[in-house]
Amino acid sequence: MILSGLIFGIYPLSLAGTPFGLAVGPEDNYEKIEIALRDLRAESKKLFTRSYLIYTKEWESKMLSNADYYRDNGLLGDLVIGCGDWTQQKEIEIEFENWLGFIRKVIDRYGSYLASIQITNEPNLSFMEGSKPYIIAALVKGVITAKKEAQKRNLPIRIGFGSVPEGPAAIDIFWENLAKVGGKKFSDSVDFVGHNFYVDVFEDKPLDLNEIPLAVEKILRNLREKNLITAGIPTSVPIRVTENGWPTGKNPVANIERTYERQTEALETIISTVYNLRNELNISHYELFGLRDADSSKEDLFHQYGIMRDDYSPKLAYDTFKRLIQELGI
Repeated sequence: MILSGLIFGIYPLSLAGTPFGLAVGPEDNYEKIEIALRDLRAESKKLFTRSYLIYTKEWESKMLSNADYYRDNGLLGDLVIGCGDWTQQKEIEIEFENWLGFIRKVIDRYGSYLASIQITNEPNLSFMEGSKPYIIAALVKGVITAKKEAQKRNLPIRIGFGSVPEGPAAIDIFWENLAKVGGKKFSDSVDFVGHNFYVDVFEDKPLDLNEIPLAVEKILRNLREKNLITAGIPTSVPIRVTENGWPTGKNPVANIERTYERQTEALETIISTVYNLRNELNISHYELFGLRDADSSKEDLFHQYGIMRDDYSPKLAYDTFKRLIQELGI
């Protein structure tokens, strides 16, 4: 497959998850979000919004209410349906009929607004969804159910699942276990595999700019040439970079200052590397995390992932991202 360009996306809201809880700040301004998205997209390019719902039986009503807000404000495009409350260690079971019923309900209510659904966000991350013993079964059943429901309703929604790179925090035998549980019906239902990764963000020592392309390539090549082969996912299934970013502020552990200038350089390097690998590794999407800071007054990096400040004034990286969408996007 020869891809003419990348399909770009972006997380448009302010809330961000951290190892220490949620990063929150000033409320989202949907009018300013719309203006920014329209500006970034310009007249001819695609720019999908990426939004999240996290299912638990207790949260279902709240999640559907959130989805109503996303729909009413034009923020349903690429949707992630996460699974389970990973803050509750005692939650070791899931009622599968409720979980699958929630997926069907989302497609029924919002399917005509959706370009894709990603079932699970980071199922192989040990302290998030991967902490749940049911997660692989929920992933497999969820993908098959979503695909079947979309086909039944004749909706062109692409169905996939999420992942993170191998490392100390990842589950060692996730891909082997996925192969055992999945099977042909599952692999035939997968339209894409999402990959969340952050290069030069959490390291104790900053990478040189010329080290970033190799780090990005290593992550994506390992997914394509090792993990997906292990899981029985064919090379015809595209990879999507579904969460990637380079926040400003300070690393709370290493206390490294992260500048606006460095943000724009790092993001251009990362995105250009993904673009250059798109044909060899069959990469279709790049989705940025995210549009605006959670709280620009907080100096830690978890509150400053945006290419805009929390008042929607642009950082240097905003114009860089806009230019890259025009140059490299579909």
